[in-house]
Amino acid sequence: MQLTHSTPQRKRERTMKVLLAGASGLLGGKITRELRAAGHQVTGLGRGAGNTVRADLLDRTAVLRAVDGLSFDVVVHAATALQGRTMMRHQDMAATNLLRSEGTPNLIAAARETGARRIVVESMMFGYGYGDHGDRPLTEDRDAFAPAQPNAWLERHVGAMRTKEELAFTADGIEAVSLRFGMFYGAGVTETTVLPMLRKRALPVVADQGRALSWVDADDAARAVTAAIEGGRAGEAYNIADDTPLGFSAHIRAVADAFGTPTPRTVPLWLLRPAPLAHTIMSTNLRLANDKARSELGWAPTHASSVDGLNALAAAAAPQAA
Repeated sequence: MQLTHSTPQRKRERTMKVLLAGASGLLGGKITRELRAAGHQVTGLGRGAGNTVRADLLDRTAVLRAVDGLSFDVVVHAATALQGRTMMRHQDMAATNLLRSEGTPNLIAAARETGARRIVVESMMFGYGYGDHGDRPLTEDRDAFAPAQPNAWLERHVGAMRTKEELAFTADGIEAVSLRFGMFYGAGVTETTVLPMLRKRALPVVADQGRALSWVDADDAARAVTAAIEGGRAGEAYNIADDTPLGFSAHIRAVADAFGTPTPRTVPLWLLRPAPLAHTIMSTNLRLANDKARSELGWAPTHASSVDGLNALAAAAAPQAA
């Protein structure tokens, strides 16, 4: 998808009212914390009890009824259905695909209804497509986003990210910014998903064989949302990832090393075919360049690599364990 370019805009310094879809999720909670720390007002929108405004994002009538009479400056679409999922089967992405493809038009309608002039949408690095992209880090302006995929399931995943960005970027009268995140790790992620499986010896890995993925601490991802709200260029996408791509196996082994769990066993890639989404992710080679986010958003990862981040996370958790 070809993005249009605009002149850089000045960073917004006034307090803004933000409608956040997905506020009750892990990333949403971190985004809320960062926005409030920056002085902005946050209203959560979603079905969960942690939201100020309750509505099913897939129900346009309910969404518009929920925001009736309210006003906002910015809408953020960070709603997914990934929390607590193991991401083993393609079906694990189905609900999130719907939130991206069918929830986005409803949030754009809510933006219009409430006077919001900007929308920031969450996306992921796999929007560049699964498979082997080689060793060159992909950039937002040089590399195509959301190319057609080789099978129906992968096309559903990538197509939903394609639709989400296209809807946002083509919404008349609304400035749109998209954030393409690397794989999440960090507080609230690693210790609730990876660590329990490693402790049970239930997380096998495959040899990376030169493949690598980009990673981002979830706290850093939340900071990027604030940066995009305050200073992202309209019509632009930004890769949000740390500086050091790392193979999936190497990352999981780094978790084990940092937290002192049993080392995960290595299995042949074909053994993961009954878990086709995990098989696809582990066989993908996809690295993101973060130069644009650094230069235009003023964003940078706290740690250069997920290995450093994991070691810091484990060190912070050690006194509590003691």
